[in-house]
Amino acid sequence: MWFRIFVDKLYKYMKVTALIEDELIQDVIDISGAKNITEALRIALKDYRSRKLMRNYANSIAAEPLEFTYGAKELRDLNQK
Repeated sequence: MWFRIFVDKLYKYMKVTALIEDELIQDVIDISGAKNITEALRIALKDYRSRKLMRNYANSIAAEPLEFTYGAKELRDLNQK
């Protein structure tokens, strides 16, 4: 089945024709609580983007861990000023 998907990006819309299984679309609608296919796909894509960005940030922090230059005593002293 052919679906037209409107993707929101800075008030611009992109038309997309995609072959997606009916069952998958219905599952996404049911899980997301969306009212229609467009809303369901928008919710799913935003969730996917958010998860990927968080995973990329986590991987970059794991590759190059944060270093703290102040210890507890130095921080207490700074807060007392």
